[in-house]
Amino acid sequence: MAHFAELNGSNIVLRVCVVGNDIPTDIGPLGSNDMHVDGETWCTNFFGGTWKQTSYNAKFRKQFAGTGFSYDSGKDKFISPKPYPSWALDPSDNWLAPVTYPNITQISEAEDLAIDWDEDNLRWTGIKASGENYIWSGSAWSQV
Repeated sequence: MAHFAELNGSNIVLRVCVVGNDIPTDIGPLGSNDMHVDGETWCTNFFGGTWKQTSYNAKFRKQFAGTGFSYDSGKDKFISPKPYPSWALDPSDNWLAPVTYPNITQISEAEDLAIDWDEDNLRWTGIKASGENYIWSGSAWSQV
């Protein structure tokens, strides 16, 4: 199956549709032709709108597109939505927090933390299964 993302006028993904590999194109069946414009043209003719092929296994265009993703035509890739206002894209177009993700994810060998970003305070927080809260200092966890 081939997957195609419908784009609005701002290149934001509206939906992703699956199209059968047997759709004929000028150079053979659609399933044999990744990133072939014939599939995009077929979607435009069948559904209307503007379409770009997306790869379910991320073989091309960086990652599988989803609703709300943007398509960067200059880089020919799909970019996931910005998770938080403070985050920025790195050179590989991955979103990064202004504070590096903790390299320690446990308080002790048997106690994993559920780690989350706190946008209001621009920091990583952690919570143990018992409900104890922690704040990441950049090198260690501190209990709150």
